[in-house]
Amino acid sequence: MNIRKTEPADLTAVMRIYHHAQQFMQENGNPGQWGTRYPMEELIREDIAEGTSYVGTDEAGQVHMVFRFVTGADPTYQEIWDGGWLNEEPYGVIHRIASDGQVKGALKACLDFCDTIIPNIRIDTHEKNVVMRHSLAKYGFVECGRINTDDGTERIAFQRIKNTK
Repeated sequence: MNIRKTEPADLTAVMRIYHHAQQFMQENGNPGQWGTRYPMEELIREDIAEGTSYVGTDEAGQVHMVFRFVTGADPTYQEIWDGGWLNEEPYGVIHRIASDGQVKGALKACLDFCDTIIPNIRIDTHEKNVVMRHSLAKYGFVECGRINTDDGTERIAFQRIKNTK
């Protein structure tokens, strides 16, 4: 999978992927994390304009995955309870990762890409997102505690420090 910045022309494909992810979460016991409306198109447009939205494409250029990646302090990660971060070194954060389910290895491709930018990655997910929690553990993420998102809902926070030696 090839990773590149999301372009405005990708918006239809990106929203299709998010719709697929909403349905997948609802069918797999996690109806509350994104519901049927999150993320809204305007938020994705903002991510694209900021240059923080990325897509994963196949060899033909078809978009199969989307995520937001930012480096630097994330306001929602400033307060953590029921644990603590592995370190306070500079980090990157993955938000709103989703795939259309048609290509295997989307999370791995995302992580491989993010690791080239910064080897200290944080991410969060809903307690009921068992699929994502399992995948994060598979790729070496450690459950660090709990955080609140921008809208005040609770999430489980994870961190992975890639061995760069």
